[in-house]
Amino acid sequence: MVGAGRVVVGLLVLGLGAAVGTAGTVETAGAATPEASAPTASAPRAAAPQAAALKADASEVSAPDASAPKARARDPFGTWTGTWEAAPSGAVPAHPGASFRNVVHVSVGGGAARVRLTNRLGTAPLRLDAVTVALRESGADAVPGSMRAVTFAGVTAVTIPAGEDLVSDPVPLAVPDGADLLVTVHTPGDSGPATYHRAAGQTNYRAPQGNRTADEDGAAYTATTTSWYYVTGVDVLDAQAAGSVVALGDSLTDGNGSTLDANHRWPDRLADRLATLPSYRRLGVLNAGISGNRLLRDDVGPSGLSRLDADALSRSGVRVLIVLEGINDIKGTPNATDPGAFEDAYRTLVARAHARGIRVIGATLTPYGGAGAFTAAREAVRQKVNTFIRGGGPFDGIVDFDAAVRDPAQPQRILPDYDSGDHLHFNDAGMRALAEAVDLTALG
Repeated sequence: MVGAGRVVVGLLVLGLGAAVGTAGTVETAGAATPEASAPTASAPRAAAPQAAALKADASEVSAPDASAPKARARDPFGTWTGTWEAAPSGAVPAHPGASFRNVVHVSVGGGAARVRLTNRLGTAPLRLDAVTVALRESGADAVPGSMRAVTFAGVTAVTIPAGEDLVSDPVPLAVPDGADLLVTVHTPGDSGPATYHRAAGQTNYRAPQGNRTADEDGAAYTATTTSWYYVTGVDVLDAQAAGSVVALGDSLTDGNGSTLDANHRWPDRLADRLATLPSYRRLGVLNAGISGNRLLRDDVGPSGLSRLDADALSRSGVRVLIVLEGINDIKGTPNATDPGAFEDAYRTLVARAHARGIRVIGATLTPYGGAGAFTAAREAVRQKVNTFIRGGGPFDGIVDFDAAVRDPAQPQRILPDYDSGDHLHFNDAGMRALAEAVDLTALG
């Protein structure tokens, strides 16, 4: 499994698109030209989850006061806030010549947008000759007049090296709170395996051939997929919000079991709750869940520890991280049997977040009694891990998801009203219960 790649963010200039950076090669009509050499703000490559890293003592990391608000990065035009995320979960064969139209449901809006594209799990340079963003009307159709070309250092074509992400220039598009955006990319040739987010819980669209990125009418998008391709994030400019919160997790956070196309994942429901708060308390919500993901080791996608920087700490405006991860380590093959390994991992994760001024909320692991992988021995590990989390440990706060969804008569099981049917994942009611268990005052 390829580890999490380096996220490179250039200095972005609105309108003129005079971005500088090292992540991509921008192209003119005739030939490719490297981006100008200039200082960049680059997030380091995420560390691999080696045993030494897991055993790191949190005291070795100089951590600022986690109760203090994180300083917001600004560019000459304002402040950027993360409003949507899809963490890369793997790579699949590409569709050369196709246009992918990704449907993105944002949390908070702003006066302009920028998109984060990814070739993080690819093996060859990814060439995109056109990218657009628009407000969505319905299906694959854009709101008339809202289609915008996305540029990189002022031009519309870009090549992203394998293992990296790239942030676009600002796009002059006013984005309403809770809007659906269409982020469309065209891949003119075969750039090798496509980095994607497999379990989107959202219908997305593909035009099999041709550059249809600028089409407002979605008629050319005759194929559908429930994965997101090549897009990993959206930021908005000068949102009426105090920053963002990232939910790091597995399929429970990714939304498995909730209704397709309904935006009923628990982070979506949390965004709905936050939308009722005044702007100085409101946060954008970034869903960094990957179905099948583990905390301690690479499996489906890089492990929670190895992707922490790329999927959480380096995102725009992050103030708080909620961590619900570990159940796949307990029930997977090979399964983790030492509760101490979880404790070391959580301490390492929190220390790394604190070094960025980000507060961390630990979430207890939810029941899965009745699922095929359940055993009494594995349940004992889950209970010990939850005891550690409830004790506070290194966390700045906790949310007891286990208590919110378990069946009082059979605590090792999900309450039937919340069970999607497989005794592990949650239906819409269960997702709402998780979101409602989060104390909004703990988020700052």
